[in-house]
Amino acid sequence: LVEKRGLRQETLESFGLGYAPHSWNATTTHLQSKGYRLDDLLEAGMVSEREPQDRHGEPRRVDQGNYYDRFRNRIMIPIRDMRGRMAGFGARILDPQDIPKFLNSPQTPIFDKGHLLFGLDRAKKAIRQQDQAVIVEGYFDVIALHQAGFENVISPMGTALTEQQLYLLKRFSHRIILALDSDAAGDKATIRGLHLARQALDREQEP
Repeated sequence: LVEKRGLRQETLESFGLGYAPHSWNATTTHLQSKGYRLDDLLEAGMVSEREPQDRHGEPRRVDQGNYYDRFRNRIMIPIRDMRGRMAGFGARILDPQDIPKFLNSPQTPIFDKGHLLFGLDRAKKAIRQQDQAVIVEGYFDVIALHQAGFENVISPMGTALTEQQLYLLKRFSHRIILALDSDAAGDKATIRGLHLARQALDREQEP
């Protein structure tokens, strides 16, 4: 997948891309061996808890296992906050039969998609220098464009832009270019984003 997109090894290493094994408990077992408690892994969104009942409505037996790795057989993309601190992960499928295509960390005390912009920690210097931010849709769009030398590119991680994300950008530039996908959903997101940007950039954030 990454080879098809023309991403070089040094680019993958620079962005910290990795792989989640095709296993239900490999990540959990590894992190527990490093001293992390199960409660910590649940709170961080690395582990999920099974429903108390199976699909037939019967209570699950304890020996069936109550916890499993959230990310399995996926390309792992670290998501950092504006200061470069780890906040969570985005994960893309390798098997076309798997769903969903992209899976993010769940809402946690440090991961809130509406308050994060993928790549901002790397792009903020270029955004300030060029006085311009380019917003694209996906993780790999950001990575490929940075590799090509366009370092003022960031992404709202596949979700609609929020006022909180635009307030983050205001710290570095008031000039924003929306370069979203040219389909119906992208057109709708562009119109909404333009409207929201005009609102957010024309006023200061309320206390």
